[in-house]
Amino acid sequence: MFNNLLIALDGSEGAFKALTFALDLAHHHQISLTMLIVEEMPDFPATIGEMVEEKRELDFRFKPVVERARTLAELKQVSLEVRIVSGQPVRSIVAYIKEHGVDHLVIGFFGHSALYERIIGGTADRLVRLAPCSVTVVK
Repeated sequence: MFNNLLIALDGSEGAFKALTFALDLAHHHQISLTMLIVEEMPDFPATIGEMVEEKRELDFRFKPVVERARTLAELKQVSLEVRIVSGQPVRSIVAYIKEHGVDHLVIGFFGHSALYERIIGGTADRLVRLAPCSVTVVK
């Protein structure tokens, strides 16, 4: 079916629902799973110090997310590789997919208001349109 499974995780409860789904999928197909976390950095930081402080805060924020994901993977007996990159989420995820030959992406759905979705669009919506592989959106 597929060989290179990726879960993009932002730490939200919706993302953890998607992680559970991806772990079940990986376990069923007896494949490993890669988890990608994108640390969203400011587009135009004022100073290098601001970037360093932002990075430190994100590392602290994602540490429990990674620990929880590793625990869930152990329980499901799935090999989990964790990758953390800095950048803009959609752009970084699509680049990772292309660079690593991912053939299936699993993401969580986080609902915004109808107005927000219509004007800005959601991350899940953009990934479904832009990812060069199949995508499963878990609600």
